[in-house]
Amino acid sequence: MYHVMFDVDDTLIQSSQFDESCFVKAVKLVTGLDLYQSWSDYPHATDRGILRTFIEIQAPDEELVDLERRVKAVFIQNIRERLSHRPALEVSGAKAFFHRLLGDDRFIVSLATGGWRETARMKLISAGFNINDVSMASSDDHYSRARIMELARERAGNTDLQLTYFGDAEWDVRTCQELGVNLVIVGNKVSHCQTIHDYHSDDQALYYITNR
Repeated sequence: MYHVMFDVDDTLIQSSQFDESCFVKAVKLVTGLDLYQSWSDYPHATDRGILRTFIEIQAPDEELVDLERRVKAVFIQNIRERLSHRPALEVSGAKAFFHRLLGDDRFIVSLATGGWRETARMKLISAGFNINDVSMASSDDHYSRARIMELARERAGNTDLQLTYFGDAEWDVRTCQELGVNLVIVGNKVSHCQTIHDYHSDDQALYYITNR
């Protein structure tokens, strides 16, 4: 058996652009401050991690728990409004591949996202993914992407299984190197030895999972 874990934004759904916009607007509305948007400069490029650094650099009088509660409420509303006008779109072929794995007894499937759980679920459901029985960890659980992945692995069970993670960004590369996890990059934002443009080459994606 194999454990396959997926990131969400720009790995399964085409969402990072509108997600970032909704997040930045939420922080601005709540605090009146413009959030620094070079995500690769943040020690932890997750929703909670970004707010931790935002407090350290821009808003030292804020408390993380309170700020997260206020920003999250606005962010959820921003995402809900956006999806009501324009549903989220899958990365090409992602739904078929995701559901193919769910229907195959050889695979355990989980989700590990640097976003908050509620908005991740909203976007995935909007794009047509069936995630009812899929284990998930998110920024609600921890600010560290590595810890989020570890929690998703624990919740899925069978922690001794070989793990392959599908991601799209440089922080996915760093985290998988840190954890010793087999990584497949989706898209062309970063260079990696195992890359797929989208999921229409699902035989290639399966090869990267099973031939380790």
